[in-house]
Amino acid sequence: MFHRHPFLSLTTFAYLGFVGWVTLTPISSAPTSSDFIERVLARLQRHDDLSWLTYDRAEFLANIALFVPVGLFLLLLVGTRFWWVAGLGAFVLTSVIENVQRSIPGRVPDERDVLANTAGALLGILIGLVLTFPATRRRARARRTTRATAARQPSRV
Repeated sequence: MFHRHPFLSLTTFAYLGFVGWVTLTPISSAPTSSDFIERVLARLQRHDDLSWLTYDRAEFLANIALFVPVGLFLLLLVGTRFWWVAGLGAFVLTSVIENVQRSIPGRVPDERDVLANTAGALLGILIGLVLTFPATRRRARARRTTRATAARQPSRV
């Protein structure tokens, strides 16, 4: 699978490295530990339409967004026929991340993160399925045509 798609594989591993950096860095040096985020949220909450956007909700939405590319990349690597393998892989990945966070100073594992990350990956898989649907239909049509042609050929014994 990786040798057939070297650029996609490299991009996937690079993004997974980024996800590891964001999720497995000790909280004191984590890229997400910033007063900037709290200032942005405070400014957004001044608007009536965004008063619902608390830090916890923003973090939940960020976890979803972080894993959308994971689902998309895994789908492209395993293929649309095995979309469920991409979903299972994303669930396993996020479960491992949350378990590893138990031993990282300042990190707090949370079951909601598993839900948000898996939802994000499933959203990425859905986006990938929609984007690749035309090509998937063309390949299926070509396979049916090849099989029909082969069935009409007299067998040579």
